[in-house]
Formats: sequence, C-alpha cells, structure tokens
Amino acid sequence: MKRTLPWQTPARNYYPLPKVLCRLGLSPGEIAVYSFLMYCENRTTYQCYPSYRTIGKAVGMSRNTVAKYVRQLEEKGLIRTEHTTVTLKDGRKRNGSLLYTILPPEQAVEQFNRRQLAKAEAAAERRRIQDTLAKQAAEAPPSPL
Repeated sequence: MKRTLPWQTPARNYYPLPKVLCRLGLSPGEIAVYSFLMYCENRTTYQCYPSYRTIGKAVGMSRNTVAKYVRQLEEKGLIRTEHTTVTLKDGRKRNGSLLYTILPPEQAVEQFNRRQLAKAEAAAERRRIQDTLAKQAAEAPPSPL
C-alpha cells in the first residue's frame, strides 16, 4: 500500500498564493493577513468576511495591527473592503464584519510598477536640479564685499 506524504495530499487541502507577492515589497504582516484572507476566500466569488479579531487570532496579531495591514493591502490594490450590516432579531441594524474582495494580483503589480516609476522619476528630477544648482554655484562670481 502506497503511503501519501503530507505535501502530496489533494489540492483541496491547500490554497494558492500568487507568486507576484514576492515582488511587491510586502511586509511579513501584510503577507500573513493576505494569506489568511486567501485561506478564507470563496473560490468562486473571491470574497470572504472574517473579523479583525478572527484574522488576528489566526496570524498572531492584535485587532489594530490587523486593521493597519488591511488598509495597507487595500492601498496596494490587493484587496477591496466593503462595510456590511447585520440585522438583529429585534430588527436593529449593527455593523458587521468587512467584506473582503481579493483583487487580481496583476492590478497590484501594475500599481506597484507605476509607484516605482514615479519614485525613480522624482529622484532623477531631484538629481538634475542638484546638478544644475551645483553648476551655478561653481560658475557664480565671488560676491564683492
């Protein structure tokens, strides 16, 4: 009888993480939160709705730290969040957990590349201005006193 090794079990026991995550300069905390959202994700709707507390328990972070990383993932274009409401038995409405939508990683890569290009262009412009100022300072006549 052939024995199955843990890494050879059916794919349903695993969830995929896009390889491009390694090229987006994510912090370990961002990767942990994103990974847990991928774990929770419905594979047909690309959505999930764990609470900050649930995410925090799973990845070993406080609620506030999870909220910070969720905002950063949203800014980087990896996820989108929407507020939800819950209707109680007595008819009152309360805030629910956020509804997370996992966005295509290609969008985040494009956004990352645009930011990197803008940074490079700004650095080149600063360098050009510094060179111009240095040249003008070298060519300026001494001031009479």
